[in-house]
Amino acid sequence: MKLPYWHVDAFADRPFAGNQAAVMPLDDWLPDEVLQAIGEENNFAETAFVVKDAGGDADWQLRWFTPACEIRLCGHATLAAGHVLLGRDGGDRVRFRTRKAGVLEVRRSAAGYELALPAIPTARSDWPEAVALLGAEPEEVWRNPDGYGIYLYANEDAVRALDPDLRGLGALGDDQFICTAPGRASDVVSRVFVPGGGVDEDSVTGSAHAALTPFWAARLGRDSFTAHQASRRGGDLACRLEGDRAWLGGACVMVVEGTFHLPDGADGGGGQVAG
Repeated sequence: MKLPYWHVDAFADRPFAGNQAAVMPLDDWLPDEVLQAIGEENNFAETAFVVKDAGGDADWQLRWFTPACEIRLCGHATLAAGHVLLGRDGGDRVRFRTRKAGVLEVRRSAAGYELALPAIPTARSDWPEAVALLGAEPEEVWRNPDGYGIYLYANEDAVRALDPDLRGLGALGDDQFICTAPGRASDVVSRVFVPGGGVDEDSVTGSAHAALTPFWAARLGRDSFTAHQASRRGGDLACRLEGDRAWLGGACVMVVEGTFHLPDGADGGGGQVAG
């Protein structure tokens, strides 16, 4: 069986930057264990699988798999899927139905694309066990019960210098540890660690910025700002809070277009490739 395959660098204006995602359109859903095996084989932070949505207010159904598990929300792989589908099929926007994050939208913009994610609220909290593993004491801790934690530091240098105990953080669960501070060249800087979800340090994390957007909009006193995720690859986002949506703008670069070869019978008898 041959499956269409795209490798995209999301939130990047050049190859070898931003966050890598695989995008794979299917005609029907493959068994979950096959989707997970493909995600492990691709070995990107996420592989986005899409299937046409029959009826309803979305164009495609969308699911995301890390090398270790299926996740509830992924921004950069959604942006990558929008880049592939809008480039292939045309149009100005595409809407995705997800299992736990509702309907998400990607549309063309001056920056390349804009992605709408549900804004994730956080509240002042504490987590001494996590703080002890981050490598430096944050000034504040804010958390959301769905596993998003914001750790506020005084400046960009403090965030860049972090050397967390990744194995220890992974043992705490699949939470996102979002370490952030005011930036120098951008309004906001961050690094994001998700070792419990199979991603030690994520390159550029859309879902983390769905939490950072309302957090920093309140602190900055304005609804839009620029953000840089200071991973090794690095990536830039334009963030805007609009009602209950975090709009994240950025570019995408196509790196590979090809074919994924799936062993005969691995589809369980029901999955076919997308044309």
